Amino acid sequence: MQIETYAWTSLITVLSLIVYFATAINVGRARSKYEIKPPATTGNPDFERAFRIQQNTLEQLVFFLPLLWLFTLFVNPLWGAVIGGVWVLDRIIFAIGYSLAAEKRTIGFVLSMFASLSLLIGSLIGIIKALIG
Repeated sequence: MQIETYAWTSLITVLSLIVYFATAINVGRARSKYEIKPPATTGNPDFERAFRIQQNTLEQLVFFLPLLWLFTLFVNPLWGAVIGGVWVLDRIIFAIGYSLAAEKRTIGFVLSMFASLSLLIGSLIGIIKALIG
């Protein structure tokens, strides 16, 4: 395959990292605004939500990125990018909801997990097919 085959998946990878970078910047802003000195991670509910958004996004990236690329390689690059794009949008929904109130994070979290699980199941099937086929 030519390098262009992976352009969409590469774009989704960069966008997912931009989302993470934005959450990290938001934590820095919240630290300053609420005067939470490092290494503290508690002290103001608004800061704590910003911190959890960033941490949860990091935790999910570890699961998402390898699956995105495995799905791209073993199943379909375009569909990998589409599902990855859904994940990116869902993480933005998660971050916006969670920043408003902890109980508003659920829809973005659940939808992004469905995207990740789709990548997981598809990757597993694609890898098994490659091994036996």
